[in-house]
Amino acid sequence: MNAIRVRTSILGLALLAGFSAPSTGAAADTTLSPTVEEQRLDKAVPQEILEHSGFDTVAPEFTHALEGARSYAQARRIVVDEGTALWRRAVARAQGRGDAGGDLSRDDDRPLYWARLGMTREVRGWEPGFGISEGQRASLLSELEMSSRGQSSIRYPHEKGVKRILVTGFDPFTLDADIRISNPSGATALALDGTVIRTADGPARIETAMFPVRWADFAEGSVERALRPYLPKVDLFTTVSQGRVGRFDVERTNGAWRGGYPDNDNVSKTETVPVTDPASQPQWTSTTLPYKAIVAADTGRFPVYDHTEVTEIPAGATAPVVRPDGPTAGSTARAGGGGNYLSNEIAYRATLLRDRLGLHDALPGGHIHTPVLQFGAGNTDPATGTITDPDFVRNRVDIIAQVKAMVTVALEASLAD
Repeated sequence: MNAIRVRTSILGLALLAGFSAPSTGAAADTTLSPTVEEQRLDKAVPQEILEHSGFDTVAPEFTHALEGARSYAQARRIVVDEGTALWRRAVARAQGRGDAGGDLSRDDDRPLYWARLGMTREVRGWEPGFGISEGQRASLLSELEMSSRGQSSIRYPHEKGVKRILVTGFDPFTLDADIRISNPSGATALALDGTVIRTADGPARIETAMFPVRWADFAEGSVERALRPYLPKVDLFTTVSQGRVGRFDVERTNGAWRGGYPDNDNVSKTETVPVTDPASQPQWTSTTLPYKAIVAADTGRFPVYDHTEVTEIPAGATAPVVRPDGPTAGSTARAGGGGNYLSNEIAYRATLLRDRLGLHDALPGGHIHTPVLQFGAGNTDPATGTITDPDFVRNRVDIIAQVKAMVTVALEASLAD
């Protein structure tokens, strides 16, 4: 990495991302400092995870490829190709194809997360001889994020009779508390991408994508941009994230409020969820998943709940109150069933998009919270613990299997209605 300095804010980069200024003469320094998220990469645990999965070669190989670019157009092709290859490699590893690359269990989502950060960090500090503008660098970062998260690899077969399911997951988060953390929703996305489940009504293809734990990406429309092309074409969707200890929750209601908890860049946001056309923005959206059928089914060892609690400011009041049975008329959201962090926000955005597309009554969709992924009883200290253990792997594998079973039940119940 070269000595680098910030030349513009993240918001400015986002606004410039669609423009490609030509390079003339000596180019200005447009390199960027590593983000808070990227700076964690040099710690011992991320390096150990990368080494034990074989993903420690990803960033160096990407750097070598990028150094060979002789134009912005060529660099963009390299970024898209390498980002897509990383996603496909992570999916193949999770699904037991090819060389595992090391002794880390295949179900692990963390190699993808840390390898991607190595790639994005390289793009921020890259100084090509031909020069690139701030907007071009931002566009490369955006392309890398989308391609390495499976957002640009969603493909459904054209055969008649094959149902379509869309599932999303998240990166690990709360890494300053325990940098060893894995996210079972991300592991689920890798395990299920491109797989086919058998239902009473025939086969169904699952496609998945992953999202960052960053407020800014959501404000810039990353969820809507990724999901809008597919919601009108799928038979069911669910966003998935890690939630409470020892239980699954089907979240009944989602709220239009950001509660301020720090994201992976240690940024806090406390505000109404920013969306397009805020004048028509509802305070609440609701699941259209068949929650009764999901809760009633025997899908795995963790209990599953129909979670209805929200926090609201009642109409005419100023103080928030907890409502165990959902929001009251005219109230202002302060927390949905899934809280007021990015889990709630992706659920809110996806279901609002469903409704704005006129699909509320036609498309089953909502949010599932998985159990917290826990290490074994003797491996709970982040300072002295190992990066994995048998209980940790068993818990993650069981969560993945139960999400798959819940999605199968949801589709069958929806088709039966």
